Amino acid sequence: MKDIKTFDEHLDQRYGKIGTEKRADFEIKAKAFAIGEILKDARKEANMTQEELAQKTGTRKSFISRIENGHSDIQLSTLYRIVEIGFSKKVRLTIG
Repeated sequence: MKDIKTFDEHLDQRYGKIGTEKRADFEIKAKAFAIGEILKDARKEANMTQEELAQKTGTRKSFISRIENGHSDIQLSTLYRIVEIGFSKKVRLTIG
């Protein structure tokens, strides 16, 4: 049981302590992945294909795919356009 680590301990060991450059890079990529998953779920809930969402928001299917797979940084203005124009929903931002 001594060798069992918490998830935070695992992250500290693998990516460094919070505040280090390597850990910050990991956290940013993890958040990009999470945003992509949220958008993918919203798109599927709206019964839309990536192509339909891209056409509705003035982007390309490949861009929607990259966002959904966490392989693209998304500007806040693009996030708003996808959510508000693509899904007719509102974005709520919380800083805490």
